Amino acid sequence: MGSMYMLVMNEVIKMLRKKRLLVVVLILLVLVPIFTYAQLRVAVNNQKQLGTSDWKVALRQQINDTTNRLSSTRIPEEWKQWMRIRVEQQQYYLNNNIDPNSPNAVTFTRDFMNNAVSLFIPLLIVIVAADIVSGEYTSGTIKVLLTRPVRRWKILTSKLIALVLFVSAIVVLTGGVAYGISGLVFGYGGWTYPVLTGFQIRGANVNTDYVHVLPQWLYILMEYGLAWYACLAVACLSLMVSVLVRSTAAGMGIMVAALIAGTILTNMASAWESAKYFFMVNLQITDYLSGMLPPIPGMSLSFSLAVLGVWSAVALVIAYWAFTQRDVLN
Repeated sequence: MGSMYMLVMNEVIKMLRKKRLLVVVLILLVLVPIFTYAQLRVAVNNQKQLGTSDWKVALRQQINDTTNRLSSTRIPEEWKQWMRIRVEQQQYYLNNNIDPNSPNAVTFTRDFMNNAVSLFIPLLIVIVAADIVSGEYTSGTIKVLLTRPVRRWKILTSKLIALVLFVSAIVVLTGGVAYGISGLVFGYGGWTYPVLTGFQIRGANVNTDYVHVLPQWLYILMEYGLAWYACLAVACLSLMVSVLVRSTAAGMGIMVAALIAGTILTNMASAWESAKYFFMVNLQITDYLSGMLPPIPGMSLSFSLAVLGVWSAVALVIAYWAFTQRDVLN
């Protein structure tokens, strides 16, 4: 146990020396203020157009605008289905006197993670994880590492544990930076604000029988827990690629291409049912909390969790097999 602790600490120190986590923090510090300002401008422009700050008026206007767009013949049927569901959900919020977009730092933090979990946060994970093994080849330290009297599986396990720690840190830092910066603009309240969850999609309709109210702090814990799970799947796949591909640039390119391809598939492959088995299409698991229409029919929270779990398990099996069996010294 003591040797594993020392191995993990060694991996953590090496990752900290690479300053990848610092790069992630700097990216967040640059982009979050931009997103915060964009959100502020949207709120200001909506208030100017409507001539009031009453959220009910704004929500009614959104419902009317979306309903009018449904009559257009130029909008694809898939988009119309999403718009009908959105209208039903917004009407439910309106009927229950709950503002779905209450302007506060907690709501911004919630929405930021929901929009970032499928691409932005996974890209940050790739920055940290892409060279966790391949970087040993680049620096030439792989020979020194493997000449130690330690089993190879222990070495890879220490790297995996260190990676889990950094994934957890990135998820927490994302929430902390989003809350800290947006609070300067929107205020730091909103932890107990009510949020509705439990919407169930039934074809083109929304089933509200299981809808219930949660305080926003509990909703965020659930959302960030799901985001952590999705990011952990990306980390496991990045570890596998880092073991199989000895070039850090190639490994990072593979993961970035896969994540971008997932975004494209999510938007374009609703008719390709088999695409739902790709891990990239299942990263947006936080949408299930808010009751959004899944990208491909037949997908559900349990389905996406299972798909990500299977991909992660297979990736780890391949990574351990390759790392322990291959002649990594040549």
